[in-house]
Amino acid sequence: MPDYITLAKVDEIPDGEVRAFDANGVPVAVANVGGSFFAFDDTCPHRQCSLAEGELEETTIVCPCHGSEFDIRTGDVVNPPARDPVQHYDTKLEDGQIQIAI
Repeated sequence: MPDYITLAKVDEIPDGEVRAFDANGVPVAVANVGGSFFAFDDTCPHRQCSLAEGELEETTIVCPCHGSEFDIRTGDVVNPPARDPVQHYDTKLEDGQIQIAI
């Protein structure tokens, strides 16, 4: 069974927004899409830009540096130039807190 760590309170990430967190030394972005939370690496594998600073379009995050797009539910590349996916993390809500599996 994976270990879960708490990153934030649910109300810290408004619907349609993304925030960056340090998860035990790992930069992780968390997005809120209609009350569902998705966690993924905050660093774009193409140019190492912060994905939390990009645009969230439904379940796709667009890298602010070169426009690479990733599916926040799986980490898969939706649109290049990035070729490698980003790590995604299982999330759960516990007592109003967002937790991710590390």
